[in-house]
Amino acid sequence: MNFKRRSCSRELMDDPLLDTFLLQKVYTDINRVNTVLQGFSLTLRAIEKIIEENPRNSYTIMDMGCGDGAMLTKVAAYYKNKPVSLDLIGVDLNSKSIALAKENAKEYSNISFLELDILGPEAKNLQCDILLCTLTMHHFDSKDIPLFLDQFVKLSRLGIVINDLQRSKVSYYLFQLFSLIFIKTKIAKHDGLVSIKSAFTKLDLEAFSINLPHVEHDICWRWAFRYLWIMRIKGKQLPYGRE
Repeated sequence: MNFKRRSCSRELMDDPLLDTFLLQKVYTDINRVNTVLQGFSLTLRAIEKIIEENPRNSYTIMDMGCGDGAMLTKVAAYYKNKPVSLDLIGVDLNSKSIALAKENAKEYSNISFLELDILGPEAKNLQCDILLCTLTMHHFDSKDIPLFLDQFVKLSRLGIVINDLQRSKVSYYLFQLFSLIFIKTKIAKHDGLVSIKSAFTKLDLEAFSINLPHVEHDICWRWAFRYLWIMRIKGKQLPYGRE
C-alpha cells in the first residue's frame, strides 16, 4: 500500500444522503476515539496556550467543520468555571451535522451553529479570535487546502489550531487493531482507514505553510499519530475594547 501521496478516496460519512441516525452513530465512534486517544485534550491545550499568550476577558472561538459539535461542547465545559467569557461558533456545510450539533449543545447558551460554506461569500463577514479545525482538513483535496487556509487567516485575529491525522503505515495498521475494540460502525471503521490514507506528513503541512509567510507556524507531531499545527496571527488590529 502506497502512503507517499494523499489518497483521493471519499469517506462514506461525507455522503449527504447518509441517514441522520447512522451519521450520529458514526460521530459517537469518532468522539470515542478522540476521547480515548486524547484528541480533544490536544486541541484544548492549544486553545489554552493561545489564550495565555493573549490575555483578555473574552474570546470568540470558531470551529470549522464542527460536525456534531463535540469539540465545542468540550471547550464550553472546560471553561465553564474559569474567569473568561467565550462565544463559541460551529460552522459546517452538512445540515444533518448542524442539526445534531444543536441538539448536543443545547445546554450551553454560548454555543451557536452556522450551516454555510467557508469559501462562500457569506463567510467573508465572519470573524473570530481563535479558529479551530479538528479532523476536517484531510477531507479536502490538496489543491483546495490553500484556499481554506488563506480564508482561515483572514477570519482569525489571534491564532488557528489545526489538529489532524498523520499519514503512515504504522498508524494505518494500528488503527485496524484499535477499531476492533473501540469502533462499532462499519462506516467509522472504513472511514478511519480512508482518513489515514488521506492525511498528512509533516512535509505536506510545511509545504502548505509556505503559502502563508506572514503567519507564525508551529507544526508538531503528537500522540496518537496526530499533527498539531498552531498558527499565530501577527499584527491584526483588534476591535475597540478587546485589548
